[in-house]
Amino acid sequence: MENREIKGCALVKLLTLVGNAKIFGGTIRNYSANPFRRVELKYQLAGSADHVAAMQLLKERVATVVNVVAQPAVEVEILEFTLVGPVLAVRPYCHTDHYWQVYFDGNRIIRESLNAAGFPAPMPAQVVLVQNR
Repeated sequence: MENREIKGCALVKLLTLVGNAKIFGGTIRNYSANPFRRVELKYQLAGSADHVAAMQLLKERVATVVNVVAQPAVEVEILEFTLVGPVLAVRPYCHTDHYWQVYFDGNRIIRESLNAAGFPAPMPAQVVLVQNR
């Protein structure tokens, strides 16, 4: 078997050489094989915020982003909890060609929508108890 390399040129003018071992021994991810792709966004809510109202608002508003597909619908769920409050997973779907546009527009819509609706900004806070002895 011959040792060949595949040469590619990215937009950042970076030459990438891929050897046979990577091609035949690695995992190849083909994002264009499916009609849509999930965009992973996260948003930190304040602990005092109404998470149910925030989740409903984000489902409606993120669905209006250009190039977000109607089906599957936008998913908004609580991903985890931090000391500041719950972190929401916001997951719109789009065609691979529009991934970064939906990613950046989705983040912008999340910020603008929650701000316009009067949701409090997430602020780290600690309660300190001082005891006099």
